[in-house]
Amino acid sequence: MKPGSREHAKRWWPRNYFARSETAMWLLPWSIPAIAFAAAALLPLFNWLQCGGSPAVTVYCAQDQVFAEPLFRDFERETGYRVRAVFDSEATKTVGLANRLMAEAANPRADLWWGNEEFRTRQLAARGVLETNWTAFGRRERVLVVNTNHSHGLPSPLTLAALTNAALRGRMALAWPLFGTTPTHLLALRERRGAPAWEAWCRALAANRPWVLDGNSVVVQVVGGGQAWVGLTDDDDVVAVGLRNGLPVAAVPLPPEDGLVIPNTLARVAGRQDSPAARALRAWLASPPVLARLLEAGALSGTNAPTPAERLPEGTWAAMLSGLEANTAWLQETFVR
Repeated sequence: MKPGSREHAKRWWPRNYFARSETAMWLLPWSIPAIAFAAAALLPLFNWLQCGGSPAVTVYCAQDQVFAEPLFRDFERETGYRVRAVFDSEATKTVGLANRLMAEAANPRADLWWGNEEFRTRQLAARGVLETNWTAFGRRERVLVVNTNHSHGLPSPLTLAALTNAALRGRMALAWPLFGTTPTHLLALRERRGAPAWEAWCRALAANRPWVLDGNSVVVQVVGGGQAWVGLTDDDDVVAVGLRNGLPVAAVPLPPEDGLVIPNTLARVAGRQDSPAARALRAWLASPPVLARLLEAGALSGTNAPTPAERLPEGTWAAMLSGLEANTAWLQETFVR
């Protein structure tokens, strides 16, 4: 029987088979790390190819997609860098992406954070998720929005205290105070007024059966539709959602002790390399021409960042952060949907 013949192969197949199996078992422990190393080495190449061969920057963006996305596309055309953007929903504005960043802190996937308010940026920076040298730009303000067809039925003067008036029972609206700028505003009021007075006001407001809605833009829609006569919202939503759509609404400014000036924020994600694409996007978004576009689109009510006098003191921010979980839970229990 000749070696290599068909008869030889049939007779010795068990030894050949198990020899191959033993070789494979010996190679297996070495092959898995080798494959993992190769995949890690090739991941930047895959990302580069996925982005059309251009350097890319990943942005977690709490600014409304309708405003931010056209800017990202123009940035790509002007610079050649690509933008991978992840957006939040209106119902979980800012908080949803903030929680995602915290969950990914050990292995961050985003390069930049574009927040549409200051509190969550401070929270993320305090936890080491964002770099602390973040940038504030542009401005919005907390206001009351009223239905002009029902202005005769509103208390005078119209203040935050007046929102608990029996005349507005079931006729007042606010966003659910767990997401977006509403919890920031309410928690700032707690530090200004003191816990007892603030809790009494919140309970009286909740007892007046307000509409508790999915976001500030929905507040403007409900007030514009006449279901509510007054709402607590942001001034940019009054313009972009109300006035530009022909709704019978108007903004009523709040006094400094009751109001809040809100900047947008840009921050680097900690643990990520500060790439040329990320640096270019940060500078581009905070540039005067882009701020003017955000203002024209209705995403901002002003291009200037809040002045030091308009911003909350550092001690107020620190107190808000230290009591965030407990006070947010209290708001959730008080404003039941």
